Amino acid sequence: MNSVDAERARQLSLFRPLGYQRNSCGYCKSDDGSASYYASSVAVRPQHYEHLIQQGWRRSGTLYYKQNLRTSCCPHYTLRLEASDFRPRRDQRKAIHRWNHFVLGPEYMRKAARLCPRSREEKKFRKCNFDLQSSVHEAEYSKVKRPLDPATNRPLEPAHRFEVNLEGDSVSQAKFDLFLKYQTTVHREDVSRWTVKDFRRFLCSGIKRSPASVTSSNASEKKLGSWHQCYRLDGKLIAVAVLDLVPSGVSSVYVFYDPEYEQWEFGKLSAMREIAFAQENQYLYYYMGYYIHSCQKMRYKASFRPQYILDPESNSWDPLDGELSQKLDQRPYVSLSRDRSSTTSDDSPPGRDVNEEELSLFDIHMPGVLTLAEVKALDLDHWCLLVHGTFVHMIDLVGWESMPMDQPQSLKGIIAELAAVLGPEIVKDSAVVLFD
Repeated sequence: MNSVDAERARQLSLFRPLGYQRNSCGYCKSDDGSASYYASSVAVRPQHYEHLIQQGWRRSGTLYYKQNLRTSCCPHYTLRLEASDFRPRRDQRKAIHRWNHFVLGPEYMRKAARLCPRSREEKKFRKCNFDLQSSVHEAEYSKVKRPLDPATNRPLEPAHRFEVNLEGDSVSQAKFDLFLKYQTTVHREDVSRWTVKDFRRFLCSGIKRSPASVTSSNASEKKLGSWHQCYRLDGKLIAVAVLDLVPSGVSSVYVFYDPEYEQWEFGKLSAMREIAFAQENQYLYYYMGYYIHSCQKMRYKASFRPQYILDPESNSWDPLDGELSQKLDQRPYVSLSRDRSSTTSDDSPPGRDVNEEELSLFDIHMPGVLTLAEVKALDLDHWCLLVHGTFVHMIDLVGWESMPMDQPQSLKGIIAELAAVLGPEIVKDSAVVLFD
């Protein structure tokens, strides 16, 4: 390698800038109402993606994007729940109980109650308390009590064998078939919309899987990267939850399930299982993805409390209730830090008659993005660039020093805009891909 040694290169995340674009909105169906900055990557480290999440980024397969909430028709706000503080509502508890009763079956539950009776104290505790972790595991086959049934002289068996495993984000025919059934039935998509290659790019090309260093007193290693939590009933795959595990959080990417089991509310079941997973494995936060206050289908996310929303300008976290919720009822874009600021700044977004895609990102005034002056203060000269398998520095490019930074068509302008959206912490630990 030319400018970066091999060990250092393995620690870098790679980003290919795709630029700022306006697209149609899948929620209000406007033709060009949604605006985002896009990048792509097949090599992002979990710790770097965590930093991006905390700046309002999200990924869809290998596509990474940060929305301009200020000028988009349906602003996408980043949600975060503190896992240890989660208190399930009655309907959420009911969903777990209904599933457990279905899996175990009335005959098993009746015989188990007789053969393995609970103590009076245990019954009283269960009546007055709900333990999330024990409840989500109650019907798992490995946790089910199987006393000897005197009528058959064999271990007592539940109605169904229910198993949940965390697996790598690999492709399998069973996963693809289930995904296709879900997309065509639940989302009414044409069967020709998806191929195995599309499925792999969408849900099997995530952030890099790697174990972290020792993170808990029992010396267990915390899993990081992109994973599939697979649900099987009587040996058949019935649901898959796609998860991104970052050092301090569990990020829900997508859930697909067999429509035959839709009545069991797998959206609620998977969310509570993922929160329990976060609690059990010392992840502090649970990220449910983007939240659109104006979209009724998104409102269910707010029912998992206490939720916090990322302020798009200060990157601080505000509770999704009270003041914030009231303001979101009144207008689509809310930044409490801006509302509370006593200073005024001349950073109004371009008017509707201006084509943002033709402007420099620095003239759009997108929330949460570095200014031109802040980018100039970074050492972009020594930012790594991957060229045909070799890492070089930007300063090694012919004419780099004389290139304009505020021109979106110039090479330096493209690099500067990517730096502005990624931020200084990611810039110093990443490399840019342009020509490969």
